[in-house]
Amino acid sequence: MSRTSAAEHRGTARTSVDDRIGRRRTPVPHKGAIAMFVAPFGVLFALFYAVPIGYAVVQSLYVVERTGTFGPAREVFGGLAQYQRVFADGPFWSSIGRVLLFGVVQVPVMLGVALLLALLLDSNLVRGRRFFRLAFFVPYAVPGVVAAIMWGFLYSPNLSPFTAVTAEVDLLGADLVLWAIANVVTWVYVGYNMLIIYSSLLAIPPEIYEAARLDGAGQARIAWSIKIPLVMPAIVLTTVFSIIGTLQLLAEPQVFRTFSSAVSSTYTPNLTVYSTSSIPNFNLAAAFSVVLALATFVLSFTFLKFTGRRSAR
Repeated sequence: MSRTSAAEHRGTARTSVDDRIGRRRTPVPHKGAIAMFVAPFGVLFALFYAVPIGYAVVQSLYVVERTGTFGPAREVFGGLAQYQRVFADGPFWSSIGRVLLFGVVQVPVMLGVALLLALLLDSNLVRGRRFFRLAFFVPYAVPGVVAAIMWGFLYSPNLSPFTAVTAEVDLLGADLVLWAIANVVTWVYVGYNMLIIYSSLLAIPPEIYEAARLDGAGQARIAWSIKIPLVMPAIVLTTVFSIIGTLQLLAEPQVFRTFSSAVSSTYTPNLTVYSTSSIPNFNLAAAFSVVLALATFVLSFTFLKFTGRRSAR
């Protein structure tokens, strides 16, 4: 390479570097407006999310000590002592396994029904879509506690109008009460998940369906090969929401405790946290909450990584 060409090469390289540096130093316009729009979210996020999480983590590092049997209680730093109690707590981990079994069965059933209802509403087979869309979504407007009370009366052998069924099948017994709760959760949330998937179906350009019909594809083929793959991000989103909701199950089992002796105070992880804080033992309850939050994060992150790898293939 000649000296002239080498000098030109260095000059070009210096110019490109200077251009990149100049682009990096380009001031961001409207910084004040951006800060103004982000500030409300940031303040609320810090006050009602970040600060409570930090407070729970700090509380979980303390233990309560007493001077004598009836002496005044005082909090002292205990390090990881509360977490040792959490990992040695058999009922808590049994409740984790119970809700995992609940989620493995209930979440696919709920999302499968939601997907089926969304596909029916998006097809030409159903008339009165507005009515059915509202009818499917109405159970979500019912508070979880009210829904659990309503279904609890329907399950109760002495109160249910379906005594022919409840007299033969003990839906509130130890063997079936988990699935009775699963039915309540499915009834409440299937319409909510259906609406998310249906909204994603409405965003698909109709030209894609027209091209598929020209190729001879029927409704079933279009649904299987076009609609379901294109709404997969919505299905993944609803699955993540369902995983988080499963591990946070509280209202329904709390209500079912009044109907069934099979539902104990440690039946679900959130019930364990609630019962522990009612003793009161806020420090141990905080440790339970932190571990539960980490378990929720790990399961959600693992599912997202798994689905991300599959979609990348």
